Amino acid sequence: MPGRQEPSRRGVLKGAAVTAATAALGIGSTYPAEAADASVTATSLDGATSITMSLTGGSLQWSARRNGATVVASSAMGLRLSDGTTFGTDAVLTNYQHWHVDTTWNPLYGRNATVSDAYQEMRWNLRDNRTSINFGVQIRAYATGIAFRYVLLDSGTATIAGELTTFVFPDGTLVYSARDEDDYNPVAPGSIPSTGTSSTDTGPLTDLPLTATYSSGLIACVCESARANYPRTMLSSVSGQPNTLAAYLMRHTARGSGPVQTTSTVTTPFATSWRAVVIGSTHAELVDNAELVLNLAPPAALADTSWIKPGKVFRCNLTTRDGLAGVDFAVARGLQYIEYDSGWYGPEHTSTDATQPIPAIDMPKVISYAAGKGIGVILYVNPMAISSPDSLFALYRSWGVAGVKLGFINDGTQAMTNQIIAWARTAATHKLLIDMHDDVRPFGYERTYPNWISMEGVRGNEHFPTATHNVTLPFARNIGGPMDYTICYGQSRDRTTNAHQMAMAAVYYQPLNFLYWYSTPSQYSTPSNWPGLPWFDAIPTVWDQSRTLAGSIGEYIAVARRSGTTWYLGAMTNETARTLSIPLSFLGSGTYTATIYADGTPGSSPYQTPVAVSTRTVTSSTTLRVAMAPAGGQAVVLSHG
Repeated sequence: MPGRQEPSRRGVLKGAAVTAATAALGIGSTYPAEAADASVTATSLDGATSITMSLTGGSLQWSARRNGATVVASSAMGLRLSDGTTFGTDAVLTNYQHWHVDTTWNPLYGRNATVSDAYQEMRWNLRDNRTSINFGVQIRAYATGIAFRYVLLDSGTATIAGELTTFVFPDGTLVYSARDEDDYNPVAPGSIPSTGTSSTDTGPLTDLPLTATYSSGLIACVCESARANYPRTMLSSVSGQPNTLAAYLMRHTARGSGPVQTTSTVTTPFATSWRAVVIGSTHAELVDNAELVLNLAPPAALADTSWIKPGKVFRCNLTTRDGLAGVDFAVARGLQYIEYDSGWYGPEHTSTDATQPIPAIDMPKVISYAAGKGIGVILYVNPMAISSPDSLFALYRSWGVAGVKLGFINDGTQAMTNQIIAWARTAATHKLLIDMHDDVRPFGYERTYPNWISMEGVRGNEHFPTATHNVTLPFARNIGGPMDYTICYGQSRDRTTNAHQMAMAAVYYQPLNFLYWYSTPSQYSTPSNWPGLPWFDAIPTVWDQSRTLAGSIGEYIAVARRSGTTWYLGAMTNETARTLSIPLSFLGSGTYTATIYADGTPGSSPYQTPVAVSTRTVTSSTTLRVAMAPAGGQAVVLSHG
């Protein structure tokens, strides 16, 4: 459906230089609004969410509200250049626009088959009084949250050293801080612990996405989107300002694995990444509002996406025999891919040639066998073995490889942002899926390059984290984008029940889903010992419709997702046993068969809690009682008819 776009018409076109710059960005016409002081508010089309931008005494400020409650109080806006120039501290308003868009679009894959893209936007053009340089600020209000970004309008170059952006939270706010794939730590905004080393960014810093909970009951998640040719943003506590977080542009790659880059030179006109605040009136609503990050990202840049296939993956041990057995297991268990992880071409931290498999793997034989069974092969590569992405990815494509999983991707600097996007673009050229692991954070580009199908950027399930960690992620890291979390079904080291692990496949959005991590096919040779196998056999990884039914960060979560006429419901709890009452009002008419995989009588450890399987008939008027053991969960298939 075409979007309705209604610009304001309050004057004649003014300012040739500004006009040329905005046209280069595709902004369109601008209108005069000479003013030293001004204020404007963008309001979502449903009237619930608003972002206000004001200019007072030359200084830019912003704030956001949801249903009358403060999400972000008056906070600073602006950019800082390497020569000390600051935009947003002594400015005059020169031109402005406003309009609204109300449309939908259909992602290649995602949480929903159709995404609503409806917002009001305000754009200010401003002039810095000290330098006469023109810059702009764009603000948007969606039903799902707010966003803003900066635009350098004049033609030329600029060297950006930082932002003046702050986020001032109301009293009583807690933020869920985590850095470099650590556990989440709920603290006051002014109490983020100081971290870092001599080779990394140091200070009271936390990564995005960053979730905040409010005494008003609201919940919000700060994310970024459309980050291109720009550093990754962290947030920092501010000394003497206990409710404030400040944007911090990274100067090092995460964990200090690459060159230092203290500034970022860009060709102007140039737009920064969007600063987005996804907002939920309830914790459950926040999870359903995550598509805001995608709406802010550029549309798909690929003309042909027919070859991009999400799916489920099994990691094989590093032999030919294990690869062939992995293919057979994938066929038997409804998986789409197998993967050879680190070590298939030699020790990953010393091997720089990723073109020759170790002698134990006959790669052509495995790939040929897999292709004959309709199974794709994914190969892991450490970036130290990618001196020429184009030639390496071309070679893999000639082998018949379906995708690559890059490990030890530590983004942060402008150069690393560009490198990550280039890898995704080059992989697309050779029709390869790409999954990036370790310290890389989402910014919506799975919309732009949908072959970039997943990423890690989280303390992963392979570390056997707590159930509390697992029920924090849907409200935090997973809001930003896909999350490769390697489900560990049937592992004795799990600190959760098997039903909890099963529920992850519905609760988390992960379009390339690695199942049975640490397992071999022989572990499941007697399927009757593993009642959860039919759940994993059936469940897809992408969806026609998603509904978060209940949730509280760090406590519990219940999500239902539909593929065709079948719904898959996953529920998880922290270390506290609980029973949720879940109305099935989201179901269509008629009867459904509910196949329920529940926690049995708790064992001496969560892992030893059996999975109990039952069936019953339900309708849209049924309320399902979802009982979960400590660190437990429940998985339910709702089949129509």
